[in-house]
Parts: sequence; C-alpha cells; structure tokens
Amino acid sequence: MMISCIAIDDEPLALRKIADFVKQTEFLELVAECRNAYDAIEVLNRKTVDLMFVDINMPGLSGMDFIKSLNQRPEVIFTTAYSEFAIEGFKVDALDYLLKPIGYNAFLKAAIKARNYFEMVLKAKLNTANDTDCLFVKSEYKLIRIPLHEIKYIEGMREYVRIHTTNSKPVLSLMSMWSLEERLPTDRFMRVHKSFIVNLQKITTIERSRIIFDKDVYIPVGEQYKDKFQEYIDRHFI
Repeated sequence: MMISCIAIDDEPLALRKIADFVKQTEFLELVAECRNAYDAIEVLNRKTVDLMFVDINMPGLSGMDFIKSLNQRPEVIFTTAYSEFAIEGFKVDALDYLLKPIGYNAFLKAAIKARNYFEMVLKAKLNTANDTDCLFVKSEYKLIRIPLHEIKYIEGMREYVRIHTTNSKPVLSLMSMWSLEERLPTDRFMRVHKSFIVNLQKITTIERSRIIFDKDVYIPVGEQYKDKFQEYIDRHFI
C-alpha cells in the first residue's frame, strides 16, 4: 500500500526534513511540499492526497484552522514545537502528533500508525461492500461497525455526529451530517431537522411535530422538512 502525502511547514529546514523522511519511507509517496496552508489548498484541489504532515504554528492561516476549514480532508499528523497544542490536535481527530525536533524513529512510528489505519479502512470498505446493512465509522482512532437496524437517530454537532443506537452508548465521529446522510438508505432514514436524522423504523410516537424516543428524547421536525415527513406519515396512516 502506497500512501500519498504532502508536507506543510513555513520553516524551510523543517519542511525539508519532513520531505526527506517521507522519501526514506518506502510506503509513503511525497506529492508536494507546501510553505503555507494556502499552497496546500491549491494542491488538494488538484491532486489526491491520503495523508498530510501539518505544522500548527504558521503565519496567516494556522495549521489547526486550515484543518478545520476542510470539509473533506486527508488524514493528518501534526508537527509542532509546542506541546500545548497536543490536546487541540486530538480534538480534530489527527492520527498522531510529532513534537519538534523530530527524529526519523518518531516519524516512522507515526507513519506506521497511519499505514495501519489505512489498511484497517481498506478492510472495512471491503467488508462493507459485502455487507450493505452496516456502517463503519471512525471514532477515537478506531473503526466501529454499526448495523443500520441498531441506529435510532443521528445528532449533528458542528463538525461531529453522534450516532444513537439501541445496543450501546452513542458513537461520536468526525464527519458532516451531509456526508452521513448520503450513505444511508433513503427508504429507512430521513433528515427531519438540520441537526437530526431518524431511523423511520424506530419511530413509535409523534406528538406536536416532535418525534419521541425513549420517553424523554424529543426530536423536532424542522420547518423545511415537514412536508416530506408528513408525506411519509400519510403513506403509513391507517
């Protein structure tokens, strides 16, 4: 497996070191070296990239703000001289965090971690192709298999979604409601609010334009979704 990479750092020596490390690693392919986040955006618009090594503290658009600005982004390993950014880095679901000065051993360890993750994703995609009744979602550096019939509803939380199921605690994953909605079968799931998707087969009670789950969870039906939801109710009304 070859992993395509870009290195992003405003310091020329640091950028050259990461680029050299990538070239030394047989399963990594260097696509571009970028001196700032704006150059990286141009690269992402033109080329397919699997993994980015991103310096956090850069002038103009910081590495962290750059990552947060991307709707569909490659995986990320942060590189920085400031350890206080570690927690923030993990909040955006980075694969790893390398503290400068970076040696090749630490770099290789992070790269192998990335390779293991991509291999896990590939395996999950192959499994999903043979099992269309489930989702694999990334959560806390793991891929979690969620059978569709266990999903009750999905809650949007800015950059994250929280998937509420019947058999376990909610699963939090970094993705947009739009991207998740695209993957769900429309005959079983419906967006009823900008922040909620519901499993139509799990609905038991509707009261005053609200869907009630577990007696104490009230999901509102948004104004722009009312007509479509009412059509569903009318088709199943006796």
